[in-house]
Amino acid sequence: MLSREELPACPVATTVQLIGNKWKLLILRNLLAGTQRFGELKRAIPGISPKVLTENLRAMAEDGIVLRTAYAEVPPRVEYSLTELGDSMRPVIKAMEAWGRDYQARLEGSPERRSNE
Repeated sequence: MLSREELPACPVATTVQLIGNKWKLLILRNLLAGTQRFGELKRAIPGISPKVLTENLRAMAEDGIVLRTAYAEVPPRVEYSLTELGDSMRPVIKAMEAWGRDYQARLEGSPERRSNE
């Protein structure tokens, strides 16, 4: 977790620092549906490499947003879920989803869009 000194003074900048890249947002979106394993996340997020997924999951765990649970089994099993802090982002992600749907609908109905079809 970041220390108070490492956080930007602006609350919006703090949020962007914690979840502001596209991969973290997509990981968060997927984990809002429930606990997932690495392979499930990899399949659900097209274009993300295993290295980038690992780096982002590790950073989100360090920031207290994601919980990584490793089971002492053979083969090893690791599951990822949202912490209470991570789940508190649910209304933010839902608002982003609603805004995105509205934007898509506006584009579909725009005169420029219709003239290009």
